[in-house]
Amino acid sequence: MSKTDDSKASNPAERRTDWAEDRTILANERTFAAWMRTGMACVGVALGLKAVFGSTEHPLIAKAVAELFIVTAIIIFGSAARRSYLAQKRIDEHDTNAQSHIGMIVTAASLTFGAMAAGVILWLL
Repeated sequence: MSKTDDSKASNPAERRTDWAEDRTILANERTFAAWMRTGMACVGVALGLKAVFGSTEHPLIAKAVAELFIVTAIIIFGSAARRSYLAQKRIDEHDTNAQSHIGMIVTAASLTFGAMAAGVILWLL
């Protein structure tokens, strides 16, 4: 343990602040996961709209509305990755290790690619 670690251990207020920052890191990761779920829900709504309204007299309208949800999902994925990165940048880690920003980018990019592929498939059907 370094001298600075010893001084923090003897100062309960600093230790509580460190733990609060760690909780904020974990809350940021939960928020990122919630945004990912919201984006996936948009993709699910798009698939549902296509399934329910695909055989209507106006299939282009059903496809357009489904694509709107796909685009919304893509925006959500990108926004979640960006906001998570900005929050992580402002917080110091203490007893917890934050998920890497690269991992969050990979997750968001994978879901974005999947949403785009679903959008293409919906348009082709």
